[in-house]
Amino acid sequence: MRMGKMMLLLCTLLLVLSACSSGGSKSGSSAGTAETSTETSTETAATNTDNKGAEEKDAEQTYKTPDMDFDMGGRTIKVVSWWDMTIPEDNPDNIQRKKNLEELEKKHNFKIEYVAIDYGEYQQKVTASLLAGEPLGDIVRLGKTYTIPALVKQDLLWPVDEYTKNPVAFNQSVTNQYMQYNGRGYGFSEGQGNNVMGIFYNRTLMSKLGLKSLQDYVNEDSWNWDTFLQVAKEANKDTNNDGKLDSWGLANPAPLEFALASNETSLTKDNKQNLEDPKTTEALNFISKIATEKVARPTEGGDWTEPGQFFRQGNTLMYTGALYELSGFKKDMPDADIGFVPFPKGPSASSYHSYEGLYQSLFIPKAVKDPDKLLYIWEKINDIDSMYDYPDQAYYETSFTDENDINNAKEVAANLIVLDHFTFPNLKFYDFLGEITSGTSVSTVVEKYKAPFQAAIDEVYGSK
Repeated sequence: MRMGKMMLLLCTLLLVLSACSSGGSKSGSSAGTAETSTETSTETAATNTDNKGAEEKDAEQTYKTPDMDFDMGGRTIKVVSWWDMTIPEDNPDNIQRKKNLEELEKKHNFKIEYVAIDYGEYQQKVTASLLAGEPLGDIVRLGKTYTIPALVKQDLLWPVDEYTKNPVAFNQSVTNQYMQYNGRGYGFSEGQGNNVMGIFYNRTLMSKLGLKSLQDYVNEDSWNWDTFLQVAKEANKDTNNDGKLDSWGLANPAPLEFALASNETSLTKDNKQNLEDPKTTEALNFISKIATEKVARPTEGGDWTEPGQFFRQGNTLMYTGALYELSGFKKDMPDADIGFVPFPKGPSASSYHSYEGLYQSLFIPKAVKDPDKLLYIWEKINDIDSMYDYPDQAYYETSFTDENDINNAKEVAANLIVLDHFTFPNLKFYDFLGEITSGTSVSTVVEKYKAPFQAAIDEVYGSK
């Protein structure tokens, strides 16, 4: 692992060794080198001191809630999610968090209980408990699609933005951007990392086909929709000259959400349909082109898992997906070298992006007392001096073996776009997508669906 503190120690050691080595020389030329080395060392030390002072100043300016003294009276704080959120002792950061929790439990007289509910029944159980005024937990995990605006509009959740200002303990984007409603932030998360979505590609197949490396396009800043289509078409080959394609460039026939995020747009925007936005139109035309020009590997009648199975066969170059799928690919494709690049930039985009269509975070129900104290406890648990240089470093470094892949993952994760079209139960997303991929003109499909989309949105937000 590349950890900043370890690197600082190594650099300091090398500096000391360099100074000692230079000081032992007696020749004229070597003396000059030693003098130069001493001057450089002095300058470096001064610079490091200045940087350290600036870092300490920045650290002092980072907001932290002042220490509070209160007694929770032996209260059990229930934290409810669709997985067990018990803090594991699997790395130094989590060991710090666990220690903080134990100290806080003693100081403030409470206990935390982590409750896991099966994902299949989670939404129904938790929302029913909120509506009944008897929440299953003091801190509950909720999906954005059924929470904002639906549950927030009913005044069932506390706004939390006044308590989540510490950027070390709380992901500021979650409260201040992703989980906003009417200018207030309702959700929170201690996790600083984001979902990594992009293109997994078979470097072994790429080399076999004699294709230019996808990473070269990224390095040249020419990885865009045009070069993506070019690569996919180049990989559609009949390698054994039997008159049939046996190598394909793209496993996924309709990556619409990737296209939307990669062009910095969406189908819906707050309480309005967004189909007529020029950026959205560009994304829809791109997906239509993939379909009408038969760029992707044709279906063999499989279900939604078919693209992943195509990729596993080793004869399909690219697959659009999420980082959590990589471990399965590695297991099933032991002889393939699998790389990762961002989904290419759209014509209106300024950077590469990841996306999330089912975003989730933690909330505090309105029926729960002392939200300020609960968030204070959560802050103090997670206000740690991390050993890592960036969020999810250990995860990336165990997932990837290539530094370029890690950098690509870091870049898209830092530019997450949250898509909200699944917030609206009657928005016919798959019908809409089906018409785009069937070859119907984009203008015709947009004209047909813009009113039904708005009606579906109005059902949730209320018409004005």
